[in-house]
Amino acid sequence: MRKIIDTRRKRLKRKASIRKRIHGTAERPRMTVYKSNAHTYVQAIDDSSGTTVAAASNLEKEHRGIANKVTALGELGALLAERLKAKKITTVVFDRNGYRYHGKVKAIAEGARKAGITF
Repeated sequence: MRKIIDTRRKRLKRKASIRKRIHGTAERPRMTVYKSNAHTYVQAIDDSSGTTVAAASNLEKEHRGIANKVTALGELGALLAERLKAKKITTVVFDRNGYRYHGKVKAIAEGARKAGITF
């Protein structure tokens, strides 16, 4: 039990350290990733107004077929990229939310890059 709390606390500490340096704007929102055990959520946030520009998750009814596995989560990044392109946004600031840039987080980032989003 103690180890779980310590790993969560360490991730939140890394998250706070990253968020001191990253800030999203309306032209270049912050693309953040959150992983739970069952689902993964990705959203683009405009920090200056405090609003979510676009969001995607494998919890949405029409996208429940996207498995919470590394091989499938590239589709989730591509889905968010399509939603951002519809709003004429092509560049974002990537926020890994304290997670290592490896596995699921990397797959989402590469999926968004392949779909045409730059960061």
